[in-house]
Amino acid sequence: MLQDTQTIRHYQKLTDSLVEMWNRGYRFDSLRLYLDGYLAALRQSNALEPYQIHRLEEEATRYIYDPSNFELPEPEPESDYY
Repeated sequence: MLQDTQTIRHYQKLTDSLVEMWNRGYRFDSLRLYLDGYLAALRQSNALEPYQIHRLEEEATRYIYDPSNFELPEPEPESDYY
């Protein structure tokens, strides 16, 4: 579980971006490439400590491979008003 506020903010931005990309038609290979690039940028910028980046990577990878995060919502049936 993430506990550092900066790491949590990065996690939220990352997962929001992943869902947005999924909704635009990107699939798991592209999402994984995006995650790898995001983490590489964090490592290069020294924005977080290495152990925090490692925890962020674990949590984000778990998020990507959880199918419930990328399910399309069921359309609600329209009710007839007669």
